[in-house]
Amino acid sequence: MKCSGLVALSLTALLSACATTGTGTAGAPPAESAVVDAYKIGVDDEVQVSVWRNPDLSVKAPVRPDGMISVPLVGDVMAGGRSPTEVADEIKGKLKTFVVDPQVTVVLTELRSHEYLSRVRVTGAVRTPVSIPYRQGMTVLDAVLAAGGITEFAAPDRSNLYRKAGESTGTYQVRLDSVLNSGDLSTNYKVAPGDVITVPERVL
Repeated sequence: MKCSGLVALSLTALLSACATTGTGTAGAPPAESAVVDAYKIGVDDEVQVSVWRNPDLSVKAPVRPDGMISVPLVGDVMAGGRSPTEVADEIKGKLKTFVVDPQVTVVLTELRSHEYLSRVRVTGAVRTPVSIPYRQGMTVLDAVLAAGGITEFAAPDRSNLYRKAGESTGTYQVRLDSVLNSGDLSTNYKVAPGDVITVPERVL
């Protein structure tokens, strides 16, 4: 998944500690930004290592299957499972042997390892069940429309939004019929990475 320009060094977490287990959890789901964790670099991501005033030491490096990146003078540095700041600090420490007070930054230029963790999925009585990339500001309605809308067999007011929180899953009722036909946006929640929206069929 390619990213334009400099990529933010943090990623909105998939999990929210205040969600609860069970169906029909009261209230709205926690905001998508309720918990923010430092992004952990993964295999196949690409990083830009920049050393101030030392362009020859700056490099764009892919993260290898062993989690390592290769940096001039320093050699291999473990990047997998670490934040960009942690990687920059290690490179800075190793460069002190060669450069006086090195200033090092590590920026993610391509996020590939977390593509599926950041998707939103829509299942059930929709035209085309889909798994779509998360976009900031995306709502339940956006996701359902991306799935082609609901079918004639749907029971839209019994729809649910599922959000994982640790070992449990928070379940939030979505009155999708009210959203689609009455303009009632009170349950048109903003989605977060990893959310699942289900639209059940009517009981015949």
